Amino acid sequence: MSDSPHVVGIAGSLRDESYTRLGVGRALDGVRRAGGTAELIDLRAYDLPTYDADADEAGDAGEFKRLVREADAVLLGTPVYHGSYSSALKAALDYCGFEEFEDETVGLLAVAGGGFPVTALEHLRSVCRALNAWVIPHQVAVPRAHAQFEAGDVVDDALDDRVLTLGRRAVQYADIEPDPDSFESGQNVGAE
Repeated sequence: MSDSPHVVGIAGSLRDESYTRLGVGRALDGVRRAGGTAELIDLRAYDLPTYDADADEAGDAGEFKRLVREADAVLLGTPVYHGSYSSALKAALDYCGFEEFEDETVGLLAVAGGGFPVTALEHLRSVCRALNAWVIPHQVAVPRAHAQFEAGDVVDDALDDRVLTLGRRAVQYADIEPDPDSFESGQNVGAE
């Protein structure tokens, strides 16, 4: 890792007016404020078809995996669909494995149109632990997203502080000593 950690933020929404993309972008502002470099990975710009293990380099998968692999930390942002994370983010993560995520610091952000988006965060945390990533304990849930943003800015100061803190934690913990392998990772032969 360099003196200035490089953090990529993956916005798992394909909507043009995405609250998830706004949230991840704001967390990347926190990265910059903490002295890191930040890059938004907008999944709309990548051809990542539904994963097929026989074609694991399909579309833009190689470029996407390179960006994740070269980062010192990763922020994953998702809208909540039916209590879980988006299929766009699922497809992107399916192309990744231990090479991209093992011992990687990962921060999580979930955005919901309705109530508290806890299950999507839990699901992403489980996926990251199965890949032996180190998931930042601080996470961000953005409920009722339509009321949380105005002209692209987070309107609630407490929520804005939580989002910025996620970016700061990604820089702070980018070089944390990895945890021992998880039980789940030992069973995750598909990610090897």
